[in-house]
Amino acid sequence: MKKTTTAVVAALAAVALGSAALATMDIQKEYKAKDPKASCATCHVAKMPKKDAAELNDFGKTVKAAKGKDGKVDWSKVKVPEAKS
Repeated sequence: MKKTTTAVVAALAAVALGSAALATMDIQKEYKAKDPKASCATCHVAKMPKKDAAELNDFGKTVKAAKGKDGKVDWSKVKVPEAKS
């Protein structure tokens, strides 16, 4: 019974967090089309940022500034950093 309750709570939490982060995942997917090596650390200071402590680096701030009211990013306003070899 305890395992079932834990599984249900975990599934509900995943759905809630996933729906709240949809815009972020869409933006990441758009950028991954431009740079397949992109990860969370591309825009965030932390390698795996927490939802409440997702501090942005300079590139992340640029992307946020280019994000319109509709939630879409105007990539023409974002200077994509050069790929590091």
